[in-house]
Amino acid sequence: MKQALYHIIDTKADLLTSLSDKIWDYAELSLLEYKSTAAYVQILREEGFTVEENLCGIPTAFSGSFGSGSPRIGILGEYDALSGLSQKAGATEYSPLTEGGCGQGCGHNLLGAASLGAAIAIKEAIAAGQLSGTVIFYGCPGEEGCAGKTFMARDGLFRDLDAALTWHPGDTNEVTVGTNAACIQMAYSFQGRAAHAAGNPWTGRSALDAAELMNIGVQFLREHMPPKSSIHYSISDTGGLSPNVVQPTAGLIYMVRSANVRAAKALLERVNNIAKGAAQMTDTTVSWRQIDGTSDTLSNTVLEALLYKNLQEAPLPVYTEEEVAYAAALKATFPESRLPGDLTEDNPQVKQFVLEKTQGGTRPLNDFVMPYVSASPFSPGSTDVGDVSWLTPTAQFNAVTIPSGTPGHSWQTVSCGRTGIAHKGMLYAAKVLAASVSELMTDEALLAKARAEFTVTAAQGYDCPIPPDLIAAPQ
Repeated sequence: MKQALYHIIDTKADLLTSLSDKIWDYAELSLLEYKSTAAYVQILREEGFTVEENLCGIPTAFSGSFGSGSPRIGILGEYDALSGLSQKAGATEYSPLTEGGCGQGCGHNLLGAASLGAAIAIKEAIAAGQLSGTVIFYGCPGEEGCAGKTFMARDGLFRDLDAALTWHPGDTNEVTVGTNAACIQMAYSFQGRAAHAAGNPWTGRSALDAAELMNIGVQFLREHMPPKSSIHYSISDTGGLSPNVVQPTAGLIYMVRSANVRAAKALLERVNNIAKGAAQMTDTTVSWRQIDGTSDTLSNTVLEALLYKNLQEAPLPVYTEEEVAYAAALKATFPESRLPGDLTEDNPQVKQFVLEKTQGGTRPLNDFVMPYVSASPFSPGSTDVGDVSWLTPTAQFNAVTIPSGTPGHSWQTVSCGRTGIAHKGMLYAAKVLAASVSELMTDEALLAKARAEFTVTAAQGYDCPIPPDLIAAPQ
């Protein structure tokens, strides 16, 4: 069965590579992925999937399903890009295609294409009578800036799944373990009164002063935050460029992270109080609106072990001398990083394994599978995959699409995203996903074990980080 799935993906390699490269070219920002959505929907329809568009009222969210009955397995795809990361493909120096333009700095062009490839392979097996059940490809927009999956999860979209799987481009072939921070993103708007800064400043009320006081207040809050918490901010509106005007408006965007949604909401309340205090001190007013939110991720060791098994069984990419040379040249453009792997520094056995496989960390491409250790590390980052994990058993893995140590959200990642290295990693990821879904569709006991673990870990219930009336919108 798995060999047949691998073969299907190989026969679709040109289709998937072309799709990935198109999405790389489009480089559309969160919730603006209209061309990308159209490209996916066209392929899904041509491949015989039943397509639903405008999911949960989001124009760039969609799904493609095939089959009937149980088990119902979801495969998650993403396709949004990042601002300011335009970059020439295959270059080993910073070379933007469009100054200030957008780029696929997180490899989502590859993520979605591989997930679609896996869905197509499972569809073919169902159509041939080799598998039974339903496979659903979910087009999930806005992971980078708007947390599309959270809006979809809030509306209960994933609750009827027996399991959900996904992956992410990276510099290792590795199962993702542990959890991550929940995050709530807010926009704050201060309103004051303009005046001449020299002639009659006493009649003005500086919104910019209020914004700066809010930032100072949050700095003092940092000492008193719970463990695993962090706060980040940017200034979205300074009230103008003229220093001789008392600025009547100012705006801030804050990201408030903590170990789980409940802790993030509690920390956010303190941040909101600081905003109100800053407004009172400056005799201005403040309002705020939530942009998005993401939950901490629930680990499912049953599904993780399944992914690890298939990471080992699927044929690993073989790189050409030219690809290795390119990876080495690209690797030379960023500072030396730590050894690859999420658990390497904390696990002596894993560290020794990695040292041997990478020749002391000098190899530019990690052409091996990292050991799987059932562990509970905490990542300070956030992902909307966490919201899916509170509704159904969920697991994910990384596959190599960039040189070892490549920084995320970088021009180097964009440069590599349209090369043979990335394409090979994408097809490998598709095979791992397809093989894992096939086992879930043929092994009732495996699914039951994953569900039993989920019932325990999710017993507290899903505390959605966004309110019921919040609308997903581009920023």
